[in-house]
Amino acid sequence: MENAEFIEEELSNAQSQQNKMLAGTFWMTAGDFLSKILGAIYIIPWYAWMGSHADQANAVFSMGYNVYALFLLISTAGIPVAISREVAKYNALGDTNMSYRLVRQMLVVMMGLGIVFAGIMYGLAPFFAALSGGGKELIPVMKSLSLAVLIFPAMSVIRGYFQGLSNMKPYALSQLLEQFVRVIWMLLTAFMIMKIGSGNWVEAVTQSTTAAFIGMIASTVVLVLALMKQGDIKKIALPGPSKQEIDAVKLLTQTLTQAIPFIVIGSAIQIFKLIDQSTFPHLMRLIANYTDAQLMVFFSYFSANTDKLTMVLIGVATTLGGVSIPLVTSAYVKGKQKETGQLISYSLQLFAVFMLPVVVGMSILAREIYTIFYVAPSQLQLSLFVFAFLQSFLLASYALLSPMLQALHHSRVAMKYFALTLGLKLLLQVPAVLIYEAYGPMIATTIAFAFGAYLFLRKIQRVSQFSIKVTFRGILGIAVMTVFMALVVSLVKWLLPHQVVLTTVVAGGLGFAAYLVMAAKLGYLEKLLGDKGLTLRHKLHI
Repeated sequence: MENAEFIEEELSNAQSQQNKMLAGTFWMTAGDFLSKILGAIYIIPWYAWMGSHADQANAVFSMGYNVYALFLLISTAGIPVAISREVAKYNALGDTNMSYRLVRQMLVVMMGLGIVFAGIMYGLAPFFAALSGGGKELIPVMKSLSLAVLIFPAMSVIRGYFQGLSNMKPYALSQLLEQFVRVIWMLLTAFMIMKIGSGNWVEAVTQSTTAAFIGMIASTVVLVLALMKQGDIKKIALPGPSKQEIDAVKLLTQTLTQAIPFIVIGSAIQIFKLIDQSTFPHLMRLIANYTDAQLMVFFSYFSANTDKLTMVLIGVATTLGGVSIPLVTSAYVKGKQKETGQLISYSLQLFAVFMLPVVVGMSILAREIYTIFYVAPSQLQLSLFVFAFLQSFLLASYALLSPMLQALHHSRVAMKYFALTLGLKLLLQVPAVLIYEAYGPMIATTIAFAFGAYLFLRKIQRVSQFSIKVTFRGILGIAVMTVFMALVVSLVKWLLPHQVVLTTVVAGGLGFAAYLVMAAKLGYLEKLLGDKGLTLRHKLHI
């Protein structure tokens, strides 16, 4: 009887943990997705209000954010994940006071790092602006973004704490409110300056980047209120006696050692973008006597304007494909070769089932999409936009495969492959820009990432022995469905009157419906989504 009660209690605990995990996954996915959507949609009114300076303004904004993103990455250095791991460990050991003590010490350390890195970014703003070829307009943008660097490291500690508690609701809400407040501030100040006030586009862009700081204040408020609701503020400020001791500096050092490969490899796309913005303007001046304004416009065509949409695709695709990465690590560590291979094959197919149709569909509707977000494109703008969509498949592939190889405990090899990929980009960058001008950076990036993705995929296959035949057959089926979808989208686009919103919605919607029906008919919904796929197929009566 007692044994039965014990088993019932264990099952209840397991169910509780599963429900907690599912709730956390929901909040994180919802927060991340809505944040990305907000981060893309704001550009429609913002770009319109910038008037004749729209492309130049977007280029300066993007250049500032590329440097800022790298500073955020370096200033946190994997600390939030480390804190979540340590908090979960100490709570499991029943030493909650140790968790509070850890958070308090790390808040002090990360506040210090925030001050240091914010000071560096602020002080070196003229240097980064000159390196990027962005002119004097980029200096106030860089300085305004340094304010956000001041707050982010400490804020990330609190996010890591909630993650360690498996309480993802405050984390997701803080992320969502940060983006919401940021977008509101951007649009409000852009309208006030460009439509009512001075019309100074540099001032408007500077306020738009200051919005990152305002958003982080809102995010921090949400996190602090959540701590207050849990009654944790006082406990963190004055933790009781703990069973163990923690050295915050030692934890920081250990985390840095472990995190550096993940940070470097994970920031590959960001590093490539920094290479583009620090070389393209200078190389283009060797070709012709371009003004700073003209160079900023070119940069917006191949980078700033395209990134608003392609980076959303890359983020969603890698999230979908990376769902099984923790399971891959677990299976590999346990020596389950067959299971490891099956999980990797599944990840690759799940990635392809989303990415292939989206890339092809958006490439077909590129003119309409560009017109909705920006203006009716020239042939150069359109060609670069389509190129960016096609290239995003390779970038997302690399972003999926690199952590997968690290999950198989081959971080050193992953670093070597990243170095080779980076070396090829640097080797090709100068001749590509000098020969192909605005297409040059994209050509160099495409070749480099294709090479890198091939190296990663080859090594992953050798380590895991996943079935090439099964994976290829699955992706071939996805490709066939994508071709069918492309025919539907192209036909509907040809039949409809030239109205960009109507064409995009109807052609895109019917294309998606055709793809979904094909996926159901060929059994892909059940294969990739399991019981949920079967339920979806029954609901659609397919």
